[in-house]
Amino acid sequence: MSNKNVGIKDVAVAAGVSVTTVSHVLNEVSYARVSPETRDKVRSVAEELGYGPNRLAQALRTQRTGMLGLVSEEIATTPHAGRIILGADEAAKARGYNLMIINTPGSASLESRQADVQALLERRVDGILYATMYHRNVELPSNLGSVPSVLVDSVATAGNIAAVIPDEDGGARAAVGALLEAGHTQIGFINNTDDVPATRERLHAFRATLNEAGLDGDGAPVESELSEVQGGYEATLRILSGQDRPTALFCYNDRMAMGAYRAAAELGLTIPADLSVVGFDDQELIAANLYPGLTTVALPHYEMGAWAAEHLIDAIEGKADLDPLALHPTILGCPLVRRDSIAAPR
Repeated sequence: MSNKNVGIKDVAVAAGVSVTTVSHVLNEVSYARVSPETRDKVRSVAEELGYGPNRLAQALRTQRTGMLGLVSEEIATTPHAGRIILGADEAAKARGYNLMIINTPGSASLESRQADVQALLERRVDGILYATMYHRNVELPSNLGSVPSVLVDSVATAGNIAAVIPDEDGGARAAVGALLEAGHTQIGFINNTDDVPATRERLHAFRATLNEAGLDGDGAPVESELSEVQGGYEATLRILSGQDRPTALFCYNDRMAMGAYRAAAELGLTIPADLSVVGFDDQELIAANLYPGLTTVALPHYEMGAWAAEHLIDAIEGKADLDPLALHPTILGCPLVRRDSIAAPR
């Protein structure tokens, strides 16, 4: 807890340094010539005395409020994507910033989203994070560029704002690769019907990975449905009813994989003895609680939120330029999470 009666002069006296040195250390002035030992001592003394910086004075001096805005397109109400907020919030707090969140429906009009951004600007946020529930291209409000801004899990249709997105291609290759490593050569794909980047990129990676393994990726069975449990169930029934039934399935997401489990059970197939299944997303409430546990690919929600907050703060503090990052989105890896849904084919 900070002690309002302790000032910067008290810290300077107790540490045996000048007020300027204390100011440089606590405000992390990069160009200040202060030894690491002195920096450690000043921070230690400040903590012991319970010194807390005067935020109002800082704001007047730096013209910054220490607040970041986050426009959340439904992620605040979505458990797995909500880790974007956790990552952004923890990264912001580590740098002395707080997060102000506005949640908006994914179907909100451009005018409505512009009003949300304006509400944050009127509260003088230093920068804005704009996050979507799933990876997609998004038309942004024109006022978003009024302060430094970073997109999370989305890319601007105009391509003019820094963005961080998941590695859809690498994640899908890891999923199919795990099935190939287990010895499967007849692999099907349960895909989404929505025209979003993940649908296209995961399908391309599925086919390319099989082709590179010497298999017929272009001829491999693919069934598409809505990316929900029922969609996965219906697509799996169709794909397993074909003449050359796959011994393994790569599912677009964990919800569709849940539907695949149900379809397999109705057909008298045991997972993974008769059918291996791998998903995508690592929605813990689903993947870890299916029986057997679902091997899947994790979306880096937390990491994307933290990356975005850290780079936004660097831009706010003049330590980095976001313009070069706007040329190409930054791609973060999607690691494979192994559980028990893959086995060698019989």
